[in-house]
Amino acid sequence: MSRYDSRAADPGSYRDRRRSQISDAGFGGSSQSYSRGFEPSGKRDAGAAGDLDGLLTPFEKNFYVEAPSVAAMTEEEVEAYRRKREITVEGRDVPKPVREFQDVGFPEYVMQEIEKAGFVEPTPIQAQGWPMALKGRDLIGIAETGSGKTLAYLLPAIIHVNAQPVLAPGDGPIVLVLAPTRELAVQIQQEATKFGASSKIKNTCIYGGVPKGPQVRDLQKGVEIVIATPGRLIDMLESHHTNLRRVTYLVLDEADRMLDMGFEPQMRKIISQIRPDRQTLYWSATWPKEVEQLARQFLYNPYKVIIGSIDLKANHAIHQRVEIVSENQKYNKLVKLLEDIMDGSRILIFMDTKKGCDQITRQLRTDGWPALSIHGDKSQAERDWVLSEFKSGKSPIMTATDVAARGLDVKDVKYVINYDFPGSLEDYVHRIGRTGRAGAKGTAYTFFTAANARFAKDLIKILEEAGQKVNPELAKMGRGPPPPAGHGGFRDRYGSSRQWS
Repeated sequence: MSRYDSRAADPGSYRDRRRSQISDAGFGGSSQSYSRGFEPSGKRDAGAAGDLDGLLTPFEKNFYVEAPSVAAMTEEEVEAYRRKREITVEGRDVPKPVREFQDVGFPEYVMQEIEKAGFVEPTPIQAQGWPMALKGRDLIGIAETGSGKTLAYLLPAIIHVNAQPVLAPGDGPIVLVLAPTRELAVQIQQEATKFGASSKIKNTCIYGGVPKGPQVRDLQKGVEIVIATPGRLIDMLESHHTNLRRVTYLVLDEADRMLDMGFEPQMRKIISQIRPDRQTLYWSATWPKEVEQLARQFLYNPYKVIIGSIDLKANHAIHQRVEIVSENQKYNKLVKLLEDIMDGSRILIFMDTKKGCDQITRQLRTDGWPALSIHGDKSQAERDWVLSEFKSGKSPIMTATDVAARGLDVKDVKYVINYDFPGSLEDYVHRIGRTGRAGAKGTAYTFFTAANARFAKDLIKILEEAGQKVNPELAKMGRGPPPPAGHGGFRDRYGSSRQWS
C-alpha cells in the first residue's frame, strides 16, 4: 500500500496512530524558522484561532519522501534542470525538482489518472511545485495561465485529503480552493472530479448566479473539496450551511485577479475563519506589490517558485498584431478582419463593457456573423450555454468582457481580437493568452487608439520581448507624449488599409 493511502485503512486505527504522532512543527509539517521577508507579526493572520472552538487537533501534512533518482541528482544537475525549464526558487530547504511522474511517489490511483490523461512529463510548475506542496509547507507559485498549475495544487490536495480522518456529520471541507470567477471555479472542479474520483473524494463548486439549493445540499451531505468564488462562499458561511473548521489545505488561485476584482475584504473574512496552522498555496500570474503584501500576511515560512520571469511577458507562441485606429473605425475594421481570417476556427473578441459586448454582438449577428456574447450580467445557465456553443464550434465567434480573460480554457481558440484595449498590460497578456495554449500557435489582433497611448511604451516592450514586429505608428506613440484624443493622422494612413504589425 502506498504511503499516501492511509484512508484505505480503518479510520479508528488511523485516529489511534495520530494521537501518538505529532510531527516536528507541532501541527504537522512546517519548520519553526521563518523565511526572510515573511515573518508573521504574532499569529499568522490572527483571528482564525480565536474563532475556532477548543484546541486545534494536530493533523498530517508532510507526505514527501524523496525518490532515490531525485536524491541522486547533484546540485549542478538540479541547477541545469531549473535553468533549462526556467524555474527560479526561493526559501529554506527547497526540495529538488522531479523530472518524471514516477519520481513524485504518487499512489497508484493518481498515477492511473495521469496516464489516462496522456501527460508525458511534469510541466515546470509541477516538477518543482509537487515536492514543495507535498512537504506540507506554504507555497507561492508564480506562473502564467495554462502552465499546469491546477494539477500542481490539486494532486497534492488529493493526497492531503486521503491522509486525514474521514468527514463526520456537520464537518466542512478539508480543502478549500478560492477562485476569482465562476468559469475558473468550474474548470478547477472538473479536474478535481477527474482526479479525485478514484479515491472517492467528493467536491462541490460554490458560485453566484445560480440557485443555492443544489450547492447547499452538496455542502450538507459533506464534501472534502470546496471550490468557491468568495462572495457566494461567505453567503454559505453566514447562512451556516458550511464551516471552515476542518480546512487544513487552502488554495488561493489567481490571487492577483481576486485583488483586481476587489475581493480582498472577502478573502480576509474567509481566511480569518480557517485554522492558522493550515497549509496555504498562493498562486498568481503576476507579482505586483499588493499581491506580495497579502502573501506576507497569509503565509508562513513559504517556498516560492517562479516559472519564467516575473516581468510581464506574452506567450511566444502567439503572433501579436497591433493596428492603430480611431474609435469610429473599429467596427468596420473588425468586419474586414473577420472576412480575412474566418475559416470556422474559434475567434474570441474582447470588449471593455457589457453594453459594448451586447451591442457589437447584435450588430455582428445582424450582419450575418455567428456571434454570441458572455459577460457578468448573464445568468450562469446562459453563460454555460454560450460557452458550450463556442466550444463545440456551433458559434465560432464569442465576444467577452474580461470575465473570460482568465481561467477560460477553450481548446483551439485560433484568434483573439482586442476590440477595446484593456485597462492594464496584465489583462492584455491574459486576454491574448486564451490562444496559443498547450503548445499550439495562435494570433492576437489588437485595435489601439490614441486614448490608449499611455500603454504604448509598455506594449512595445512586450512585443519586443516576444520577438514581434512593432507597428511604426505604435513606435512613434511610444517615443513621444500621448497625442490629443482627437488626433486624426492615424485615419489618413490606416483608414482603408489592413496593415498589421
